[in-house]
Amino acid sequence: MGSKWRKVKLALGMNMCVYVPRASEDPSPSINVTERFSDASLASSLDSPLATSSICRPTTPTPSSSGLRLPKSGPKPSKGACAICLTTMKPGQGHAIFTAECSHSFHFHCITSNVKHGNQICPVCRAKWKEVPFQSPASDVPHGMTRISQVSWPQDDAWMRVSRQLLFPQGDASRQSLSLYHVPEPAVFDDDESLDQQPLLNCNNDDADNKPIDMMEIRTYPELSAVPRSASHDNFTILVHLKAPFSVGRQNSGGNETNSPPSSQNSRVPVDLVTVLDVSGSMAGTKLALLKRAMGFVIQNLGPTDRLSVIAFSSTARRIFPLRRMTNTGRQQALQAVNSLASNGGTNIAEALRKVAKVFVDRRWKNPVGSIILLSDGQDTYTVNSPSARAGTNYQSLVPSSIHRDNAAGLKIPVHAFGFGADHDATSMHSISEMSGGTFSFIEAEGVIQDAFAQCIGGLLSVVVQEVQVKVECVHPSLQIGSIKAGSYQTSMRANARMASIHVGDLYAEEERDFLVNVNIPVDCSSDEMSLLKVRCVYRDPITKEMATLEEKETSEVKIRRPEVSGELAVSIEVDRQRNRLSAAEAMAEARVAAERGDLAGAVSVLDRCHEALSETASAQAGDRLCIALSAELKEMQERMANRRIYEESGRAYVLSGLSSHSWQRATARGDSTDSTSLVQAYQTPSMVDMVTRSQTMLLGNPSPRRTLRPFKSFPARPQAR
Repeated sequence: MGSKWRKVKLALGMNMCVYVPRASEDPSPSINVTERFSDASLASSLDSPLATSSICRPTTPTPSSSGLRLPKSGPKPSKGACAICLTTMKPGQGHAIFTAECSHSFHFHCITSNVKHGNQICPVCRAKWKEVPFQSPASDVPHGMTRISQVSWPQDDAWMRVSRQLLFPQGDASRQSLSLYHVPEPAVFDDDESLDQQPLLNCNNDDADNKPIDMMEIRTYPELSAVPRSASHDNFTILVHLKAPFSVGRQNSGGNETNSPPSSQNSRVPVDLVTVLDVSGSMAGTKLALLKRAMGFVIQNLGPTDRLSVIAFSSTARRIFPLRRMTNTGRQQALQAVNSLASNGGTNIAEALRKVAKVFVDRRWKNPVGSIILLSDGQDTYTVNSPSARAGTNYQSLVPSSIHRDNAAGLKIPVHAFGFGADHDATSMHSISEMSGGTFSFIEAEGVIQDAFAQCIGGLLSVVVQEVQVKVECVHPSLQIGSIKAGSYQTSMRANARMASIHVGDLYAEEERDFLVNVNIPVDCSSDEMSLLKVRCVYRDPITKEMATLEEKETSEVKIRRPEVSGELAVSIEVDRQRNRLSAAEAMAEARVAAERGDLAGAVSVLDRCHEALSETASAQAGDRLCIALSAELKEMQERMANRRIYEESGRAYVLSGLSSHSWQRATARGDSTDSTSLVQAYQTPSMVDMVTRSQTMLLGNPSPRRTLRPFKSFPARPQAR
């Protein structure tokens, strides 16, 4: 009987969704989004019942041969009477309707008054709620309870009319939602918005116009400062350190940055961004609502020269929004498209990526930077569905050749993949990001979707150099390059291993890269000093479009002393630090292989041995912060390999996200992106930190109580010339 009653309750609650009735007349004047609303108020509108259309209880996904289920009408209002005031709940009466987790519905103002006095039990079924609606600030939420939304709910009908105008400026929301799906997709996606007569840069400071970026910084550190003449030294390590310049906007910006989009403050190159969003059945309810809010944050922080396209996928994929510039009108249309999304069906990642590749291939105009954000909480049930494919042998089929980084004629568009929750296929998402040159992030908790997106676009909106290549050339006639430790970056050697290059690609403002070059030093009794390498960097200035060459400033060559006799010399802390980073990454990769074989005890042992070895190094004993973070990360991975269930739910994704971060030396979200022990902070740039802070601040419209983490610097600042 209990099971039958539960099924009846689920059936009754299945279509009871939060709904805001449309007033018959709306006398409110039109609103200029940028003049009248801050990001905080926009977030509130996105979290309103109208913006999310419906926050329903998740249902079992139902594969559909027709792909995305198209809404046949607007949002369905809850039926019946409010159990508190006993009046009928009908559309058009100017009241928001709240549907509780037990599926019973009430007028929003009635239920908020009820729970305000400490009653967190459903008036109908007496179920105890975990989430309660409050109109008061978050500080008023009773201990142990969770708000339905982390932003303020609407206080009156006038506010609701304002939010409706903001999101749907051209009329009825349901009709707008329908029109998005019923407009036929063109055969060729050449309908992208023109970039004609658009400025390349977004500048506040007139003096910054046409100002070239500052020079990149390149520094070298030999492992030892001296090697005796009579001794040879195999695998002698030289660290090559790159640092991208400040963006012009960060150097010249002033005033309050909280109330205006970063795109209006920074002088930077514009972006073509395509977001690929999973709207399968498993995304129903809170997941989809939070995804819409995160997309609202992305939309509001793109500038008028940036362009955005949105692709939604479930059993099939559809472009729901073409490449459009994020002007005020473009933002409104993009918000409308995102808030029209409904969840249903399976998960077809391969078709979604083919669709996004088509957007980039067919576009008539090109912004200097192009990127893809992919989010999914499931496994591809259409392309990669065999045991051998799950083992990693068939993931190539997921990524179109046009966005594959190994394709010489490809677009070089990275896919930044976000695996959401415990059920996503972390191996496939990591493979997609690696094959395209992007990063893989693991979003463990629903509440950090927006922060994870914020960190990603904080980097994408701060690209300052492109097509970066590091070129290394041996100087001494007997010297050869043994190996280059560059992670996932492509390297090439030529001229009998006397010349090598590292293909780095784009760098964000103030982003750093470290590469270890190993050489074999021969015996040399002819001089007191030996020249080892020349290092230079070639890159494209995205402002002037010209190629620039940078050589190591302090010395034109990397040199060491060759004394008759040398006492014991200390290893360079900078070199030791990067060796530790690489050793930790290698241990993580080895542990992952063991875990996939089912040998979790062996995997934990590998990580434990690395942790012990790390603690004995010179940089760790000196209290180096990178080493401390590495130790914490290794311990976290051991805990996530405690048993098979934990590893399947979060361990695999956590390890793969860590490997992605280390191999690209770029920040990824891992678990809770605000975790102070996460090594993600080591690779965060100031632009990323600023954007994450902005995301956390706008949730409540006030500074967030969560700690704002600043990146630490691996290298001391260069002394200023006197």
